[in-house]
Amino acid sequence: MEQSGIAPGSTYRVASVGLTRDVNRAAIFRMIGAAGPIARATIARRLQLSPATVTSVTRQFLDQGLVRVADRSQSARGRPALLLELVGGAAGAFGAKVAADHVVGVRVDLEAEIVERYEAPFDATAPDALDRLSALLSGWISASESKTPLLGVGLGVSGVVDAVGGTVDSPLLGWSHVGLVAHLQEKFGLPVYVDNDVNTLAVSERLYGRGRDSENFVTVTLGRGIGLGIIAGGDIYRGAGGGAGEFGHMVVSDSAALCTCGKRGCLEAIAADPALVLEARKARLLRRDEGIERLRELADRGNAKAQKIFSDAGGVLGRAVANLAVILNPDLVLISGEGTQAWAHMAEGFESTFRAGLFAPLGAVRVEVDPWDDAKWAVGAATLVLRASFAAPFDHAARPLEVAMGVVA
Repeated sequence: MEQSGIAPGSTYRVASVGLTRDVNRAAIFRMIGAAGPIARATIARRLQLSPATVTSVTRQFLDQGLVRVADRSQSARGRPALLLELVGGAAGAFGAKVAADHVVGVRVDLEAEIVERYEAPFDATAPDALDRLSALLSGWISASESKTPLLGVGLGVSGVVDAVGGTVDSPLLGWSHVGLVAHLQEKFGLPVYVDNDVNTLAVSERLYGRGRDSENFVTVTLGRGIGLGIIAGGDIYRGAGGGAGEFGHMVVSDSAALCTCGKRGCLEAIAADPALVLEARKARLLRRDEGIERLRELADRGNAKAQKIFSDAGGVLGRAVANLAVILNPDLVLISGEGTQAWAHMAEGFESTFRAGLFAPLGAVRVEVDPWDDAKWAVGAATLVLRASFAAPFDHAARPLEVAMGVVA
């Protein structure tokens, strides 16, 4: 099935539990957009869903004004069948990926396609960081050329998100128990959703991307930190306190390397970009004012020492991901993030230790590397809004796991 839409006659394999509701909604929505006007019976047949499921979901879309009846056609039983189509430009969502030094924002349509993109520098450690963030996002939203209403704002941030209080703890951003959701909710007057940025990426892949046909996969992200999103049994796994996936803070070495979390020997302190820059400075490859971009440039030009730094990091990462695969038994590992820009130099080291560390009886594990695109993270954040909007207000008892400070009517 192509990512751009659902072709006539294609099928969609849905999860057995967890995200089933959301995957069904996303699949039905995409089919109406790609093949509408279309009858419910045709949707059910092509997606291999029960007629009752399709009727329930499309009724919700009709009530929300996202879908309308385009026409009626004669069915095999002689009763007129409703032909459904999307309401053009019915609504949109805004998503932002908040990094330590910049913010990327996107406005997306109801199929998670980017309508507008924004980017600006940002200092997460500034005393007035939250006010600056809200002003930045407000400016982008106000400047939007799209006239469609916004369903809400979603944000992806590094660190642990409290699913009850809407607070964020992030060593990478320098935030401790920051009330991000409450602050932005008051400023925007719109529903605001926040989750760990890697979780948003994983959910986006599950609903719209490479993980649509997989119920068990992991997304590993490389860059300033090392993150992990876990899709298990079709759903995002968050752990007891919302902190599952802090893969970068798993201790993998007796090394004296100090991590931002305060521990020593963390994966992040050995294989993340800042650690590689530090190693390169020790080897006198980089000056104090040079960073990861320069190290990649040296490796691309054939500098053996620079290439070895990346290869060694890939080896450490591969061993750690293999251990992860032994525990979780995923059928797919997605590797993403800005760190993949140096994957050509990490791949060999990763592959050797990853394959050596797998447990053969569990079977093969596919590894796919995503080309780096900062906006994809922001789309993942916008997916928080779309997922919640498709579910609300019909299923309050089973609200999405993201932090929601308002309900979309």
